[in-house]
Amino acid sequence: MAARESVFFNRELSWLEFNQRVLDEAKDPDVPALQRLNFLGITASNLDEFFMVRVGRLELLAAARIVKKDPSGKTPAQQIEAVGRRGRQMVEAQYALYCGVLEPLLREAGIRRVRPGEITDEQMAHLHRVTEEEIVPVVTPMAVAAAAEFPTLPGLRMHLAARLKPAEGDDSPRFAVIPMGPRLPRMIPVPAAVGHAYVLIEDLIVMSADRLFPGEPVAEITPFRITRNADMAVREDVAPDMLIGMQEVLDARKESDCVRLEVQDSASRVMIGFLQKSLKVKDANLYPLPGPMELAALARLASIEGFDALRYPAWPPQASPDLDPKRSIFEELSAKSVVLCHPYDQFDPVVRLVEEAARDPDVLAIKQTLYRTGSDSPVVRALRQAAERGKYVTALIELKARFDEAQNIEWAKEMERSGVQVIYGVKGLKTHCKVLIVVRREPRGVVRYVHFGTGNYNDRTARLYSDVSYMTKDENLGADATAFFNAISGYSEPHNLSKLVMAPTGLREKLMDLIEKEAEHKRAGRKALIQAKMNSLSDPGLIKALYKASQAGVPIHLNVRGVCCLRPGVPDLSETISVTSIVDRFLEHSRIFFFHHGGEQKLFISSADWMPRNLDKRVELMVPVEDAACRRRVLSWLETYFQDTVKSRALQRDGRYKRVVPAERRKPLRSQEELYRRACAAVKEAAQAKPTVFEPHRPPGAEP
Repeated sequence: MAARESVFFNRELSWLEFNQRVLDEAKDPDVPALQRLNFLGITASNLDEFFMVRVGRLELLAAARIVKKDPSGKTPAQQIEAVGRRGRQMVEAQYALYCGVLEPLLREAGIRRVRPGEITDEQMAHLHRVTEEEIVPVVTPMAVAAAAEFPTLPGLRMHLAARLKPAEGDDSPRFAVIPMGPRLPRMIPVPAAVGHAYVLIEDLIVMSADRLFPGEPVAEITPFRITRNADMAVREDVAPDMLIGMQEVLDARKESDCVRLEVQDSASRVMIGFLQKSLKVKDANLYPLPGPMELAALARLASIEGFDALRYPAWPPQASPDLDPKRSIFEELSAKSVVLCHPYDQFDPVVRLVEEAARDPDVLAIKQTLYRTGSDSPVVRALRQAAERGKYVTALIELKARFDEAQNIEWAKEMERSGVQVIYGVKGLKTHCKVLIVVRREPRGVVRYVHFGTGNYNDRTARLYSDVSYMTKDENLGADATAFFNAISGYSEPHNLSKLVMAPTGLREKLMDLIEKEAEHKRAGRKALIQAKMNSLSDPGLIKALYKASQAGVPIHLNVRGVCCLRPGVPDLSETISVTSIVDRFLEHSRIFFFHHGGEQKLFISSADWMPRNLDKRVELMVPVEDAACRRRVLSWLETYFQDTVKSRALQRDGRYKRVVPAERRKPLRSQEELYRRACAAVKEAAQAKPTVFEPHRPPGAEP
């Protein structure tokens, strides 16, 4: 390692490299065309959030003249310059891919953007009706005589700016803004002989300029988009009410500074100057685009009906053979603990646990944390029904879940109206853990059934994210979960948790101890091994502990989907550490940690990544998996991730990622495909193992 080279990678640049890996999937010709478009849309959406939150925070730090360096040795101003340079490279690559590869590829396959010069008479008649019925009555051009009159526009939505020719006797340009509402379609389908054809709404509005500006000569109309700083939070020390405080944050985001201005690169210098001046945007924050705006919105084409050959083959989630749908889930969990690997295993058993609990007369109480639940959530419906039936229901709804705040506020209000005891998170912290407790009266006494997850209680994302669910009636875990929930819903701290480990009160210390113990075992000549799968690794303290364990000779295998600030493979520092990242059709989201621990083999699942915010500023849980059958399954999943030679990329010591290739004469292994194959095989084997039962036909009315 060079003398001046930091032992840490910069967090923001590492995140951009993760987004590059997603972009690489969009570039991969072996990936079906619509899936490539979807991956491209994900990179655009990711970049939107990156600018809103990460660049937004750096801008605030730089404006406050903060010069403190991050662990990689960069000041906020240096980070802004570095991420700006790398971000521009990424935008150029996105549009080179879309305009030069994907749009022509989709056109050839029958999904075609129709430009103004290509519109047929039939299509023009259709677009005229759309203009008169859906565009002209809805949009309202707003004249802007000076920068101070520029309207407050929502961020991350394409709008249009018009430059009108000067009035007679006046050389000054005249401008107007056409705000675009959320219900206006981004793409307008038009009749086509074959395939799917569409017109972009900005093209239609340019074609309809005379209807929006009757009698006014229009010099140009250009699309633009604002990204506003979203890095703001509730001042919980002064907010009189959490609900009111969060609403104030949402309102403040609507008027925050512009950290990025995207504009069509064909716009005139006069138009660009007007937008920059009106929005107070520096040249460094201006992004001219060589193609259509909002690539994430255009990626909705990936969901149009038909064109199945342009998508991955369907992998419907499998019904876990460990749970018989014909039996009560309480009977099933009384017999054994169950672990599920989503989305290969269905999420239905988790929903079913809440729904059965809502109906079961023997259930006394339900307690659950909710971080991101999704719209029309069956879990939320079941909790409301349980409360309406007189059960004691407590829901901790995290109002500070970024970009889901508004939806969570609505859920909270609805649940309160149904009689649910709602708690708006923990003061000063985000509650990020996923835990559900069902308290049931049974003949042998009160029993607690518990679900722990690495993902959210969202039935939709459970089909898209790779996560682990652990369902059990283990008495120790049930008691710990109750103590934990009572602590976060009151003013206390849980004491003497026997199994669970909680952040911010002990998770960091536990992980440090486990890592250090592994180093001690190695120095003592015993076998040692650390394997961990997570989304992000950026905590300097844990990284330093991993470096020390590596220097002691501990083999450390890390699978980190996104940000990784650890530099692997450095002589005398991290020689025994390898880092891989998997980007595939499902978002890798599970956190699984394994420590050999002198032969005791400690295995955990967790809601927490190894980041300062998770360990110090969030309420998280790390859950031991001690049931023998469940341990074997989770360990087999973890091992499969490290065997991936198709969608896995290895982090190099210089920060680059290289695709992992199979060893000579070894068959390539794609971990997600293998996990789905196993889920299907388990269902098939269970069906074959069922005994054959002969059922005779009987005449109508005969007694069975």
